[in-house]
Amino acid sequence: MNEVVVVIPARYDSSRLPGKPLLDIHGEPMIARVWRRACQSGATRVVVATDDERIESAMRPYEAEVMLTERDHPSGTDRLAEVAVRLGLDADTIVVNVQGDEPLIPASLIDQVARRLADDASASIATLAEPIGNVETLFNPNVVKVVRDLYGRALYFSRAPVPWDREGFAQRPEHLETDAWLRHIGLYAYRAGFLAEYVDWLPSPLEQLEQLEQLRAMHHGHRIQVALACEAHPAGVDTQEDLERVRRLIAEEGGAT
Repeated sequence: MNEVVVVIPARYDSSRLPGKPLLDIHGEPMIARVWRRACQSGATRVVVATDDERIESAMRPYEAEVMLTERDHPSGTDRLAEVAVRLGLDADTIVVNVQGDEPLIPASLIDQVARRLADDASASIATLAEPIGNVETLFNPNVVKVVRDLYGRALYFSRAPVPWDREGFAQRPEHLETDAWLRHIGLYAYRAGFLAEYVDWLPSPLEQLEQLEQLRAMHHGHRIQVALACEAHPAGVDTQEDLERVRRLIAEEGGAT
């Protein structure tokens, strides 16, 4: 497989949890726990990409590779593109974007998404999904749904409940009786050459409607491979309640990473 570089974008500012990457989880900043999980994967390199010197300082005791990036990137993907250029990565290098607010992410998922991209030379991106088991999740606009073709490539991503079961929802809207519905997991693997193209594109109309960045790639004709996650994907930290949940889970594991 091609070289795999994990990049962890870590912005200090957060509207709901200011200073989120540095929030304490049993004696360690959250970003350190994310970094350690990424280091357990088969990646050849793990880089924390941040816009704030406080995060760089916090990672110094761990001897982590940290890159200070520009502050005004509109998205984490743009931050990844800057890292890829500054590291001088070959166009075929696989860059995995691991969110800095996922301290419980299994290393197996990082390896899986990288392998999925490596196995499809025609794809520019790979990502993961998992089955949706209840109507509440399916109809929740904060949960992104994905529809795939026969070869595992994305047909569309949406906040709407797609595909729409025309007969089933009319008769029994409270039941899901097939595995047709998939929740998108926001873990991405890109080819470095694709990232160089992406930053020059304007947001696409569908992207602006759905507020889903991956639709920009599809608008420009790029293929996205979607694998079913080989392991459960624990939710990340967006709110104070999420943070307390993660703290409890890690405490139950004895503080283990």
